[in-house]
Amino acid sequence: MSTRPWPGLWEARTEVDSVVNKVEISIGAYAERTSQRKLDSALQGTAALRHKPHGVMAVLGPYNFPAHLPNGHIVPALIAGNAVVFKPSEKTPAVAEALVACFHRAGLPADVVQLLIGGPEEGKALVAHDGVDGVLFTGSATAGIAINRKLAADPGKIIALEMGGNNPIVVWDTPKIGDAATLIVQSAFTSAGQRCTAGRRLIVKAGLYDAVVSEVKKLADRIIVGGPFDDPAPFMGPVIDNRAADGLTDSFLYLLTHGGKAIKHMVRGDEARPFLSPAIIDTTAMAERPDVELFGPLLQVIRVDDFDQAIAEANATRFGLSASLIGGSPQDYNRFWANVRAGVINWNRPTNGASSAAPFGGVGLSGNHRPSAYYAADYCAYPVASTEMDQPRASIGVGLREG
Repeated sequence: MSTRPWPGLWEARTEVDSVVNKVEISIGAYAERTSQRKLDSALQGTAALRHKPHGVMAVLGPYNFPAHLPNGHIVPALIAGNAVVFKPSEKTPAVAEALVACFHRAGLPADVVQLLIGGPEEGKALVAHDGVDGVLFTGSATAGIAINRKLAADPGKIIALEMGGNNPIVVWDTPKIGDAATLIVQSAFTSAGQRCTAGRRLIVKAGLYDAVVSEVKKLADRIIVGGPFDDPAPFMGPVIDNRAADGLTDSFLYLLTHGGKAIKHMVRGDEARPFLSPAIIDTTAMAERPDVELFGPLLQVIRVDDFDQAIAEANATRFGLSASLIGGSPQDYNRFWANVRAGVINWNRPTNGASSAAPFGGVGLSGNHRPSAYYAADYCAYPVASTEMDQPRASIGVGLREG
């Protein structure tokens, strides 16, 4: 069975809704992004544009949103005419089995949607298999880079990589401190911080620092951590497993012993279970901040003096998935949007919760310029340009001897 820990029924139901809604969204996206076109070229015949499927697509899914995220590849791939071999995270096999069973019950043949259960070795074998024509991956940057390296000499395989993020939230001039704190908490701690778009770095204008950080801590102190059927219902569940919990507590201690200042300590109430409290740490004074994706409820805070410094801090990462500006003027947001490197840039909204009706992806270590969600159709089929006439008709006007 799956070890997937649901934070709460509200998140489970949200994921189910996303899986269902993906079908209609993908149908519309395929019609818009890969539609057939014909242009009459008079004596030159007709110019046509159509799209062909790649063949067999390997879909490698993550453990967070173990149905919704791989489904965002599977449905567009099927609509385009591909067959799919789905290898889920070894941490969430039961969710994958249930998802594939839904496709089969809907009438798709078992050969068209296949399930491969296994760990990293099975994933490597699937990626390298001669019968696979494309790899659609969602997961860590480390695994994505390994896939990219493995297939570097095989340009015939399409690769779409949706990886992680070290995502910044910049807080600038705003009187609405309570609302800003709520957006920050939603960004950093929804799904126990286990979203690729989770806010990892809070960059705050010095003049707002005390008010904003105090309000964020106050709200984080109220967060209920627990199981899905607890009463009252929790906002946060556990991280995926004890190994992840161990890594996050070690990371918090590393930041603390290398110049970080604890604002809210990370607490693990039971060493046998992966439940962690939300943690906040000021890393402004650190000589070198690790540019890694700490995949859990751990928020780093950085104090800055001016907007140029805020933008520089936002870009101080090899990742480039999502970023948010909270507060500021329209002119500030224009500068932020123009200068921040990310595939999702929001204003007065959380870093997470992206719409499936928009393209989704990032740059740098966050992706390889093939955004998923609404643009998934782009990498599930390839364009074929044609010129066509009902009968052969041709002549050569110059360069021939008289016959």
